[in-house]
Amino acid sequence: MEDASSSGRTTTRRSPGGDDGSPGGSDRKRMKRPMAVKKFMVEISFAAKVPMSAIAEVLRGQETENSMEALRVLDITLRQHSAKHTNGPDRAKVEEDKMKLEFEMAAKILACEATYKKKITKLKKEADHVKNVSTTMIVRPGPVIEFLLFNKNIKNPREIDWGKAKRALKNLRIKTTHTGSEFRIIGLSEDTCYSQTFQIKRKNGNGGSDTVEEVTVSEYYRKNWKIDLKGSAHFPCLNVGKPKRPTYIPLELCHLVPLQRYKKALSTLQRSTLVERSRQNPQERMFVLSGVLRDSDYNSVPMLRECGISIAQEFTQVAARVLPAPKLKSGDGEDIFARNGRWNFNNNRLIQPKRVQRWVVVNFSARCNAHHLAQRLIHCGNLKGLPVDPEDHVFQERSHMGRERAETRVNDMFQQLLSGDKPSFVLCVLPERKNCDIYGPWKRMCLVKYGIVTQCLAPTKINDQYLTNVLLKINAKLGGLNSLLQIERNQAIPLLSKTPTIILGMDVSHGSPGRDDVPLLVPWKWPLISKYKASVCTQSPRLDMIDSLFKLVGNEDHGIIRDGVSEGQFNQVLNIELAQIIKACEFLANEKNDSEWSPKFTVIVAQKNHHTKFFQTDRSNKVVNVPPGTVVDKGICHPRNCDFYMCAHAGMIGTTRPTHYHVLHDENNFTPDDLQELVHNVSYVYQRSTTAISVVAPICYAHLAAAQVSQFVRLDDAASEGSGDGGAPPRPVPELPRLHPDVRQSIPLSKRWKKW
Repeated sequence: MEDASSSGRTTTRRSPGGDDGSPGGSDRKRMKRPMAVKKFMVEISFAAKVPMSAIAEVLRGQETENSMEALRVLDITLRQHSAKHTNGPDRAKVEEDKMKLEFEMAAKILACEATYKKKITKLKKEADHVKNVSTTMIVRPGPVIEFLLFNKNIKNPREIDWGKAKRALKNLRIKTTHTGSEFRIIGLSEDTCYSQTFQIKRKNGNGGSDTVEEVTVSEYYRKNWKIDLKGSAHFPCLNVGKPKRPTYIPLELCHLVPLQRYKKALSTLQRSTLVERSRQNPQERMFVLSGVLRDSDYNSVPMLRECGISIAQEFTQVAARVLPAPKLKSGDGEDIFARNGRWNFNNNRLIQPKRVQRWVVVNFSARCNAHHLAQRLIHCGNLKGLPVDPEDHVFQERSHMGRERAETRVNDMFQQLLSGDKPSFVLCVLPERKNCDIYGPWKRMCLVKYGIVTQCLAPTKINDQYLTNVLLKINAKLGGLNSLLQIERNQAIPLLSKTPTIILGMDVSHGSPGRDDVPLLVPWKWPLISKYKASVCTQSPRLDMIDSLFKLVGNEDHGIIRDGVSEGQFNQVLNIELAQIIKACEFLANEKNDSEWSPKFTVIVAQKNHHTKFFQTDRSNKVVNVPPGTVVDKGICHPRNCDFYMCAHAGMIGTTRPTHYHVLHDENNFTPDDLQELVHNVSYVYQRSTTAISVVAPICYAHLAAAQVSQFVRLDDAASEGSGDGGAPPRPVPELPRLHPDVRQSIPLSKRWKKW
């Protein structure tokens, strides 16, 4: 490592400062200097004249060549005004004292309220510009050591996992306490401050040649900065240089600077805390939105006035209707009535139960009485018509394994588990909530290596409702059915019950920042719309389109045809994804020598990532959520295209977010009523719960399966290496492990996974 104050490059390692105690070259660049006065000559030329009346013409269904430009001008104008009045962590000139830091996360991360705007244009040069409050994560400023301790909820610095610490710190900005300079972290040193060495040049005062001396980081700071490292002498240093020319700074001299967005994956505790504390009931959210809209004072913006645009100060009133909940059938032939989007099996039996036999319990939690849990589960299952045999064995984790790595703990448990006959089902009690470190390795071992159906849980309060929900998941995984729609059982679904039909639910899971995408689709097993199978594959990173729906390898189709896209990608859905599905069907028809087989397609996109909210008032004039089954297809929808908003679920906590459905293509000639009724019904067939869900079940299954796959494929290291490297070449796409043949029929990860 060369002296940072030297301009030569005699080695690839760099010191954090000069040998005379002055800031090194990297430090000097970042130190504050008097602002130099510079003059710039700017020439502005006329580009085009955009008639803003084109917006009103679009709303009347008369799209013109200027409509997109007019909307773009409106968007730029509103964003410019919002930027001047909104403080956010991405803005360099933000004032820290004006930021609204809402709450502190367990990992020294703060949630920062920012404003997100949603345009709802109205006729005749008016615009209703509603701002929605969203939450982002920022790093709490302070000592780096404290951040690492709180990030993993530990108290002793010796317990820090430096591999995870490297991923958490990469690309964050720090400020040094001894120079006041700012740097961006690129990694950690391989050795500790006490052992990490670098080469420093010493000038010869007698006119001779310079000498090169090898010193440690700890020794350098003691001699040159009169700093005896205490808290971090035996910890790695922060590397703030370049990959081939590192610059090391001890941890105890570094503080994280304010207002940095936290873009890394959140832990389960962080994620749940964020959701819980950013949640607002409808009354609170309406109050916040009204205040933001009032404070923005859009009507004072000169540019908007010049364009003839005014912003309404009240929210848009829209007409809606409420679809009645569909009737469900239980195993004893009785009707199950959903009230407020919810039902239960207290007095009903499952419609197609699968016997739970040859099963065991493994217990990673010292707090849970696994024997008592098994007895309660057996009793509850028998009441619901799901026969559960007595468990063969309860395996307790050995006491000395609690502090070992997750993979080690899982391997040790399997040594106990496989000491006898292999069970057909395992109930796994986790030490903490489902997404703990054990979950991924455990699922992979069960479903890939040994072929054992498993259900994980981490009970905090065991009651009948909790046990019933667990049994619903177990029965679905074993291939059973919990309930059916009445019209499904009677084969009375409009259009679909008369013709063999397949429903494909597709989702692209991006996982944690930097992870490769994991697309999945779920076909419907006709004539049921409550039972699904799945296929999964990986594809190149950062792709929203699924590129393996049809993939011809030799004479065989290796595509998976046997979430989300934005509005700007709708044409790609039709031109790429639908085209591949059609090719797969044509290939299948040729294989079967059935040239007349030409299925009709209906393509619907479901959008959840939007900022539209619906409110209503109750009899006491209190703002509340809309009831389940609410449909809005006028007023705020596209004037020509077929789209609608639906709140199929009940908003029990927080403010309901509707799903925005776009019908991109329909060869089956659904009426709007029939299509909305179908979407509403398919929101009631999710076998893992006794509630209507916010998005149709096929997509929900797709998202669930993709999330489970992301637990199997270990991409954390690749994610950290790739994040922030915009010009880096794409990483190789990891192959998915194949499911064991014994579990390929489990739901929703069923049938097969394909590797590309």
